[in-house]
Amino acid sequence: MRILLTNDDGIEAYGLKVLRDIAHALSDDVWICAPLTEQSGKGRGITLHEPLRAKRIDHQVYAVSGTPTDCVQIAINDLLSVPPDLVLSGVNRGFNLAQDVTLSGTVAGALQGMSLGVPSIALSQCLDFDIDVEAQWSSAVAYGAPVISNLLEHGWPKDIVININFPDCDAEAVTGVEVTKQGFRDLHEMHAVKRVDPRGRDYYWMNFHNLEHTLVDGTDLKAVADNRISVTPLHLDLTHYETFHHLRKTLGGGAAPKKVEVAS
Repeated sequence: MRILLTNDDGIEAYGLKVLRDIAHALSDDVWICAPLTEQSGKGRGITLHEPLRAKRIDHQVYAVSGTPTDCVQIAINDLLSVPPDLVLSGVNRGFNLAQDVTLSGTVAGALQGMSLGVPSIALSQCLDFDIDVEAQWSSAVAYGAPVISNLLEHGWPKDIVININFPDCDAEAVTGVEVTKQGFRDLHEMHAVKRVDPRGRDYYWMNFHNLEHTLVDGTDLKAVADNRISVTPLHLDLTHYETFHHLRKTLGGGAAPKKVEVAS
């Protein structure tokens, strides 16, 4: 089995080393194509207005001057002579839960692999940014390969990516694995901190509040809060079908809308 690894924390990130060990527990044929610099929060961004450069770092290891989406695209289209059988993206330093998945470069790397026809998994190691200096990687190290092996054994649809989040605890404290749905934070964590540069000009730095949220059973947020590994199937179809069917009844199924008479 050929496995392609990427991430959004960059080629030097410790989480990529963790992912490499996980991948080598599954296969001897492991390739890495990761961003040259950190690309956290870039979502599904692609590089359109400047050239991309791929630098060979080691045997089957490349660094790309672009986003995780760029990396997966270039690796599958150009760098690998034979396409991979699996794309693994991560292990991200920090969670990718709830609304985070729409911003996450880690999830985006997996989505691009899926879009190119390759089964893909995103992996993240949760941590409390206000308390933790570094992530507690032992849960990802201990359970990464077994969870992935189980997923590969059972399989999943071609238009789905799997989003795995390891809880912020030691491996011994993990209480299980739970298949979850995407949660939703009821409080806004992200905010812009206003500062002044040495020349007296304002600038802003994005930051996050560490807020308590309502935890709903069955969600990714609740699972990791209870020290369980969250496994969430995600897909690109953002259609809200209840509203879709309602609007089809009111606006029609494709016929031209009636003209509105405008008073003169």
